[in-house]
Amino acid sequence: MSQPSHVISWPDRLVAWHATHGRHDLPWQRTRDAYRIWLSEIMLQQTQVATVIPYYERFVARFPDVATLAAATIDDVLPYWAGLGYYRRAHHLHAAAQSVMRDHGGTFPTEAATLQMLPGIGRSTAAAIAAFARGERNAILDGNVKRVLARHAGVDGYPGEPRVAARLWDVASERMPSHDVEAYTQAMMDLGATVCTRSRPRCDACPVAGDCVALRERRIGELPSPRPRKPLPQRETVALMIERGGAILFERRPSTGIWAGLWSLPEVPRDDDIASTLRARFGVDARVTEKLAPVAHAFTHYALTIHPRRVAVSSWPARAEAPGLVWLTPEDVRTAALPAPIRRIVAALDDLAAG
Repeated sequence: MSQPSHVISWPDRLVAWHATHGRHDLPWQRTRDAYRIWLSEIMLQQTQVATVIPYYERFVARFPDVATLAAATIDDVLPYWAGLGYYRRAHHLHAAAQSVMRDHGGTFPTEAATLQMLPGIGRSTAAAIAAFARGERNAILDGNVKRVLARHAGVDGYPGEPRVAARLWDVASERMPSHDVEAYTQAMMDLGATVCTRSRPRCDACPVAGDCVALRERRIGELPSPRPRKPLPQRETVALMIERGGAILFERRPSTGIWAGLWSLPEVPRDDDIASTLRARFGVDARVTEKLAPVAHAFTHYALTIHPRRVAVSSWPARAEAPGLVWLTPEDVRTAALPAPIRRIVAALDDLAAG
């Protein structure tokens, strides 16, 4: 007679489930290369696997090891990240690679405690890298795992609150096995990503459904508690598509903040007079030739509406050129590091020309 599911240990159920139903053929699996594991973990932060795979493959083809990445400039790196979002991750990635070369002799660390000292690597990410690179035993707590544990253990509250996060860390640590750490860690990730999903979870396919508090109490839809709702502040800006000889003027964003270091269209406040602003800033005469459809883009803390304006300039004097400005042709744009909404605006202009 087989044992009831709740008698078999939590880790054993997960590891057995993962052997049959887990993901085993992702591009960054079946390796102990800490560099590639680290790269995948950073890309997977707040980004789905299907989205990450092509970015990961292109990135590794261009930067196959930490030395190559460290030797590159941030301008070399950003085009391979453009479109993934959360661009601070790319800056941290580059800084961490340089730190590995400078402080660790070019050998990527595999101990969680050391990994946490690198830019952009927190407690959970460090634990995951250490588990996959050397089988080190540490709990992880990414977004998927928070959802699994909150439901199974019946942990109330929003996981972003320190009190709730601390409780989830305790649960995660208590349930860590003494063996099969790598398989268990991947199983936790896979269960949250493919079965215990945010909406429409497949409880009938869950290996730990037999003693899940949320399922027993019919609280699957309530746990984990959502982020307390606050209306997103609304912001607006005008993006200028300044055209000259088939090329468009782009301006580098500051090294910190939204879209850090990427090439974007020059912006002006919504109520500014564009002709006066360009005359004062660049000493050029310009006129708006067309208003394109607004583009909406939501950030974590606010929602942005971009109002694109096509601008024609009669001439562009040499004194208006500057290190932070560049003219890009449509062909250049395809490989440039542009924010996703800016790329959509340029694509809309191409569609107009084609039509």
